[in-house]
Amino acid sequence: MAGIYIHIPFCRQKCYYCDFYKTVNISLQQNFIEALKNEAKIRKNYLNNETVETIYFGGGTPSVLTAAELADILQVINHEFKVSSGAEITFEANPDDLTPAYLAALKSVGINRLSIGIQAFQNRHLQQMNRRHSAEQAVDAIINAFKAGISNLSADLIYGLPALSETEWKESLKQVFQLPVKHLSAYHLTYHEGTAFYTWLKKGTLKELKENDSVAQFNLLLNMAIANNFEHYEISNLAKDKLYSRHNTAYWMGTSYLGLGPSAHSFNGASRRWNVSHVETYIKALKNNESYFEEEKLSENDKYNEYILTRIRTKWGISQTEIQQLFGAEKAQHFAQQIAKYKHAQVFKANRQKITLTRKGLFISDEIMADLIII
Repeated sequence: MAGIYIHIPFCRQKCYYCDFYKTVNISLQQNFIEALKNEAKIRKNYLNNETVETIYFGGGTPSVLTAAELADILQVINHEFKVSSGAEITFEANPDDLTPAYLAALKSVGINRLSIGIQAFQNRHLQQMNRRHSAEQAVDAIINAFKAGISNLSADLIYGLPALSETEWKESLKQVFQLPVKHLSAYHLTYHEGTAFYTWLKKGTLKELKENDSVAQFNLLLNMAIANNFEHYEISNLAKDKLYSRHNTAYWMGTSYLGLGPSAHSFNGASRRWNVSHVETYIKALKNNESYFEEEKLSENDKYNEYILTRIRTKWGISQTEIQQLFGAEKAQHFAQQIAKYKHAQVFKANRQKITLTRKGLFISDEIMADLIII
């Protein structure tokens, strides 16, 4: 099995916290789509004819596309690749784009999973982040999507926002759990260099939430999720009725994937490849048959590190036996020696040779990962 990620780099306005590659130059959209379809044709053999089980439209803001443009892209994907009839096709969208008519059109072209970027249910926080939608539009988007027949719905929320109170965070969680949402991605705010939030933090005009408050919000997230029958299956992801993100889960389990579009990454087990993060350069290169990507061959250490960094994030955890089978006795011994440092720290639990992080371990996951990898 394999997956395809499609990066749509356009936004109508830029959010102040986001460091994903994007542009507000919507005039490039048609030329971009032609370049994207061309890349799909050129790279049709990258997945070695493996069946594509997941397709994911990320961004940027994929919902700037019309349904006709989306159908055009999917037609090429289905023609060039062996796409499973039951493939999960996820589409990231802003709430204010999800009108009943647009939702019906999305369903008609094959979208069967929506990832809706809500981020907060308080208008003051949405305005501070420079989001385009209101809290009311977020609620309407989810309800209308469900009515349109797209029942596999995921919502994004951010905690650790500047001045986000525990009461407000609880309100947001209560709201999302009351809606027909089966999946929640909850991320702690990160101040990425190059974003407006980062600049304001360094200038002192924006204050980072205290660490104790962030920890309390994470604990509240997990407690309320459990109470509402959501399973915490990855550091930032929770699902109800086992409706995990099949696409992202495949990433964490080491499945091959093809990335199309500017800044998109590809992985085939032996190498990693990433496209240029500049839409004009991408368009020009595809038109003129020029290079538009960089690539690195993965060493045995790289492959081991990849396994550690992805698996430890999940409920499926790490197997020392599997490490020995995949990477050899030396790396299995390294893992055993490093994980032994945490034996009495209550940061992991072992079950049937699988090692997974406890809630306490999740708080220091970066430290644990740094110890386990090989530099």
